[in-house]
Amino acid sequence: MKTSTGLIVYNAKIYTVDPAITVTEAMAVNDGKILSTGSAKDILGRYKSENMLDAGGKAVFPGFIDAHCHFYGYALNFRSVVLNGCNSFNEVLEKLKKAGHPGKDGWIVGRGWDQNLWKEKVFPDCKALDDLFPDNPVVLTRIDGHVVLANSKALLVAGIGVHHAFNAGEVEIKNGRLTGILSENAADHMKQSVPKPDPEELQKLLSRAREDCFSVGLTTVSDAGLEAATVGLFDSLSSGKDSAGMIRIYAMLEPSRENISKYISKGIYRTPRLFVGSVKVYSDGSLGSRTALLKQQYHDMPGQHGIRVITADSLRKICRLCLEHGYQVNTHAIGDSANKFVLDIYGEYLVGENDRRWRIEHCQVVDPSDLEKFRKYSVVPSIQATHATSDMGWAKERLGNERIRWAYAYKELMKQNGWIANGTDFPIENISPVNTFYAAVARKDLKGNPPGGFQPENALSREEALRSITIWAARADCWEDEIGSLEPGKNADFVILDRDIMQINESEIPMTRVTSTYLSGKQVYKKP
Repeated sequence: MKTSTGLIVYNAKIYTVDPAITVTEAMAVNDGKILSTGSAKDILGRYKSENMLDAGGKAVFPGFIDAHCHFYGYALNFRSVVLNGCNSFNEVLEKLKKAGHPGKDGWIVGRGWDQNLWKEKVFPDCKALDDLFPDNPVVLTRIDGHVVLANSKALLVAGIGVHHAFNAGEVEIKNGRLTGILSENAADHMKQSVPKPDPEELQKLLSRAREDCFSVGLTTVSDAGLEAATVGLFDSLSSGKDSAGMIRIYAMLEPSRENISKYISKGIYRTPRLFVGSVKVYSDGSLGSRTALLKQQYHDMPGQHGIRVITADSLRKICRLCLEHGYQVNTHAIGDSANKFVLDIYGEYLVGENDRRWRIEHCQVVDPSDLEKFRKYSVVPSIQATHATSDMGWAKERLGNERIRWAYAYKELMKQNGWIANGTDFPIENISPVNTFYAAVARKDLKGNPPGGFQPENALSREEALRSITIWAARADCWEDEIGSLEPGKNADFVILDRDIMQINESEIPMTRVTSTYLSGKQVYKKP
């Protein structure tokens, strides 16, 4: 007698991403969990269902997981003027003028400008913003999130002047006046001064962000750097009346007093859709802003080494706290000096091989002498493959001929522990995990450049790239017992693509689209 079940998927090419990456034809799902996978003859012979999904021979993959992104920030960005791709500061100004009315309390907010795309690759000045918007506070965040340009009104509201309490280099001053350029802690202070959306607006923004994620096949996002109030909101949404459609969130907490009191000191907090068990720390800035901390000076700016955002004692304090309460420490480190700094301090607490899964986020430039420390201390490299293809046009200018060889070295990083986690860092990069897969495999931009790939020796194989956005990302999030592969007992999170990214020509991968996305066996997206 056949067993009744909630859903049967058949006529499919299912990549289970089990240890052998077994490919099967069908699977049975019940109560949101996978009962069994196998041949169509086997599954249809053993199970019956009123809900039969004919996949039309298409490729089915585990729901994609973004191992490092800013889901909450992505939602807030819907309130901002989009400045991505502007080829000059004048173009930025024109977009602001065309954007219409200012936002809440008269604030004008934008994000995405990148001086590396401009003819004169220098940071802008706030003079033009002061002329255009003398009575409105204006805050324009650079594409990487590490630098903002604020006009004089915004600086006044935020209480930032020539005499300030921020680290050296975080507030740019020329000829005794503020230029409006703020980096790292000063930039964060300015961004926190912008009025937050009210609860009703925020829920609409988060719903829109969630739908965008489902449309590209994401079923789990790892949100890096959250306040307690935001985590509380996620928790209420994942347990409320609309919880069935709430995306899974792995929350990295800011190391604030409130988060320590409410979450960290009480141990790991876990629900079916929310995992709170890590702390996000910043050790340096970004390469594009020249705030990433380098051992040697910047090749294109002699005397500049970048900015260290946290002291050794502060990082040690966080490490001790997390070790005591079973939390992961996930530290942003981009420059080779920052990576060495974090690895060495991790090593004081992670004595030898372990399964604590402390992570380094980005690890873009790693001195070859420090690579083996990832293996020695079992540190997880959490990378974003599209950073390499976005930065490749100017990264050599920052690093020079020798250091660039050890930048974005994803294959070398993967070799250390035999696995690697991958994400997008959206909204800094495009939200699509298919683009992540393509960048990891091809090491090319979406136009197919450069023809041979950027430092192709560090490309991942298709199997490695697939694992990096599914089971390895789940493992980095300590969630691999429930998600990341299509194996019996796990949640039935899966995505159906219109092309088989494991088999098609490399050049076709970016053209791949999601036809439908399922979360716990329920369809949450269908291509129009």
